Amino acid sequence: MYSRIIGTGSYLPAKTVTNFDLEKIVDTSHDWIVSRSGIHERHMAADNELTSDLALQASINAISAAGISANEIDLIVVATTSPDQIFPSTACILQDKLGIQNGSAAFDIQAVCGGFVYAMNIADLYIRGGQAKTALVVGAEVLSRMLDWNDRTTCVLFGDGAGAVVLRASETPGIVACKLHADGSHRDMLKADGNVRNGVVQGDPFIKMEGQAVFKFAVKVLSEVVEEVLEENNLKGSDISWLIPHQANIRIMEATAKKLGLSMENVVVTVAKHGNTSAASIPLALDTAVRDGRVKAGQNILLEAVGGGFTWGAILIKW
Repeated sequence: MYSRIIGTGSYLPAKTVTNFDLEKIVDTSHDWIVSRSGIHERHMAADNELTSDLALQASINAISAAGISANEIDLIVVATTSPDQIFPSTACILQDKLGIQNGSAAFDIQAVCGGFVYAMNIADLYIRGGQAKTALVVGAEVLSRMLDWNDRTTCVLFGDGAGAVVLRASETPGIVACKLHADGSHRDMLKADGNVRNGVVQGDPFIKMEGQAVFKFAVKVLSEVVEEVLEENNLKGSDISWLIPHQANIRIMEATAKKLGLSMENVVVTVAKHGNTSAASIPLALDTAVRDGRVKAGQNILLEAVGGGFTWGAILIKW
């Protein structure tokens, strides 16, 4: 038994913030941001929008594309670093908002920018193991609420959004292979230290990042994990129709593609319009490529991501 993607969906908040908008509130410039990240603009959630609201819209679009009813879903996995609240999980809140009342499992996973790859692997294993037939996998974030607007090295990089896929059990391969890794010894390179204790935020709740260290680490491990997946499946970089990476930084994507011998023409890039949306970035990019017709039946698609933790992984898909 395998799992196949039968529908994709995404959602971006209405509010768009350009680099020129940021020039007015922080010591930065459009050219500086573009040269270091490739980002031109990003979307930000409205004050009354929660992570579950973004996830709901992306999920509705994915369920519609799959041509199924919401009550056919018997597993929900939400990857997020910015949940609605401490608990219950955003997945349980999403389940309620979708009107699903079949008692199926729903839970969040937290692997930061690597979250969607982790969530996909979990849902795939549930389906392969016979514990689910139809899974909704969502990456959703409102990272704008974790940004220090006085820190120009981080606040210009992130945006809000959500993406979703519907996986269904199939006798033919869809998700072919997945490799996940983590190394907690590098946890201080990218972090948000804050926590709640006795009703008060303790520590620094804002995102902090050692940019150059993260860049070097990301390029190394992304290249390694992609090569690991390709080698185990007797494939070369040239066998990949589309590389859909986590949309953190155009320079990381270019360096990874170069190491793999892939042209940037075979890389789905949405970072210029979305910024870094953490766990939402891959499903947002995937939905973009599916809906504009780039992704076609029979193609080999490779998803890869790295995030704070550090966590990283790659998924090989036969579309």
